[in-house]
Amino acid sequence: MNRILVLFLFAAACGGDAECPQTEAVSIETAATSGDEEPTRHLSANRPAPAGAPASLDGIERFRVPIGYAPAKGPDDAPITIVTFSDFECPFCRRVQETLERVDEEYAGQVRWVFRQNPLPFHQNALPAAIASMEAYAQGGPELFYRVHDALFAQQSLDRETILRVASAAGADRTEVEQAIDDERWKDAIEADQELATRIGARGTPNFFINGRQLTGAQPFDQFQTVIDEELRIVAGLIQRGVPASQVYASLTWRGNAGAGQGNTPTPPARQQPDPAAIYNLPLDPNLPAKGPADALVTIAMVSDFQCPFCSRALPTVDQIVQHYGNDVRVVFLNNPLAFHTDAMPAAELALEAHRQQGDAGFWAMHDLLFQNQRALDRASLEGYARQRQLNMRQVTRAFDNHTHRATIEAQQRTVTGLGATGTPSFFINGRNVRGAQPFTAFQTVIDEELARARQLIQNGTRRRDVYQEAIRNGATSPQYVNQRAAPPSQPAPPPTHYAIAVPRDAPRRGASNRRAQIVIQQFGDFECPFCERVRPTVDRIVAEYPTVQIVWRDYPLPFHQHAHLAHQAAREVHRQAGDRGFWAYHDLLYDNRTALERDDLLRYAGQVRGVNVNRVRRALDGNRHQQAVDDDIEAVRNAGARIGTPSFFINGRLLHGAQPFEAFKTAIDEELAALGNP
Repeated sequence: MNRILVLFLFAAACGGDAECPQTEAVSIETAATSGDEEPTRHLSANRPAPAGAPASLDGIERFRVPIGYAPAKGPDDAPITIVTFSDFECPFCRRVQETLERVDEEYAGQVRWVFRQNPLPFHQNALPAAIASMEAYAQGGPELFYRVHDALFAQQSLDRETILRVASAAGADRTEVEQAIDDERWKDAIEADQELATRIGARGTPNFFINGRQLTGAQPFDQFQTVIDEELRIVAGLIQRGVPASQVYASLTWRGNAGAGQGNTPTPPARQQPDPAAIYNLPLDPNLPAKGPADALVTIAMVSDFQCPFCSRALPTVDQIVQHYGNDVRVVFLNNPLAFHTDAMPAAELALEAHRQQGDAGFWAMHDLLFQNQRALDRASLEGYARQRQLNMRQVTRAFDNHTHRATIEAQQRTVTGLGATGTPSFFINGRNVRGAQPFTAFQTVIDEELARARQLIQNGTRRRDVYQEAIRNGATSPQYVNQRAAPPSQPAPPPTHYAIAVPRDAPRRGASNRRAQIVIQQFGDFECPFCERVRPTVDRIVAEYPTVQIVWRDYPLPFHQHAHLAHQAAREVHRQAGDRGFWAYHDLLYDNRTALERDDLLRYAGQVRGVNVNRVRRALDGNRHQQAVDDDIEAVRNAGARIGTPSFFINGRLLHGAQPFEAFKTAIDEELAALGNP
């Protein structure tokens, strides 16, 4: 091998980065005599396997790259599985994202993406970013992982604060992400990915395995297209021979090159997947923007973001649905402008102002105009679209300046994210959630099933106009999951840790009385925390279904929520004056207005609670009357040795983190009741 070629290959292993220290550290002479020529055979995705390599089913060199626990998106039975080894600080990984988005667009519904971590050692912020993304995965599954993934790659540079800000804006709990980075919480899983990368020769980043075929570096779209098109033909042949679609990837890769010293990578518990059969109780205001008859048999609530490219990509499919099903389908629009899309909220405000001024026709015309101009949603451009649609500009300016529609938008966000639809686009079809820019056939399957259910309801006496309400009446109020993959056999889980945290006598309570309560749940919350707000329906359900459970409120304002501590002090004063009933009414007002917690706001909300003297609340705040009591709640957790974020729940002392679905609480409560001898 000549020396120039060898040097190029080592540079390619670092992703082509001209500043890669590994490239600089390897001498030409050492490379030429090392005998390691493995990078050569990865430069061509179609090159036959070298002598001695394991043969694949079709004679093409493939690698056996396990999917395992890695974050994945796309259909599990997709004909193409692309495993990506990547580094969030690698400029070539960032550069290739546009190509990967095009692949996703051109092959919609045909690709399953699987992400594996390979933070390179000379990228100092790559490991913290990888940990942050894995913490997001732990908190919100693949959907939250890929929101953080996309936002990290959208940054031109990364530092600790940027990583935390991006993760928080995407919907992850900032406190937990920061703690995970400090603890290097997911380093073992990341190192397992890196060991796998080393075994199969994925030395640099980015590295891709397309149905097990390696493609190295930030290659152009046509390189991916060549391999994918060939794979689609191969897969079609397998399916014709009777291989189930869900087994295609395993069939193609099981005899692939496992690399040196192949072993089993650590496999954490099975990741949760949304239950596709779950029906959600999603109430819809009759004044929402809509198209289609009000008594349609199927109502599709479309949750969208005007700056989201995937939302734009889904629109032709929505049009196809409307054309195909006619008056049997009604489409209703709900806003979820994601925090890292900085122009999405103003665009949503303009769309609702167009709806206020011009009704449904005006809304949908503006909707189309905004999506046609996704790259130009700044204030000046939005005002130009308003003039183009002949809106009253004085009212438009007032709507922008006063954020007239923001409360409505945020209420819609709280509703849909509380049901697990944290990303966009997301669709609720008579209460059944379909996520992402899926192909028409994915919607057709669900719509046809819901049409059959709707017709059965009508046969049973339900009026056509009441079908939607009846269809969702017993729906879930929190995310529902199924385990996509069975967890491997393991040692019995250790018993849950219980913490000794005394319950203050004067803490706000709801549910069972002190005399009847068998289970006491101490709920540590923060009035400015979106996850605390999101868990409210679940707590309501606990109180409704468990008459022997008592909920006790504890204060835990997080230090980076600048208005939270004062809000907790105000809530304590309301409780002192108006008791438990007054406190919970104020509690709900604070969460209903979570983004408006200035001092004057706190006083105004207090004036809406019966039995509260606002002047006494003002004096309590001026004198910091309850500051120490709030701090005492925080200190109680620390003294018990617990480390928590918000919300956190101590169920008879047993800690449950986060805005978990009802089933997680049910499991813990039932086990605690059984331990008391009351199953």
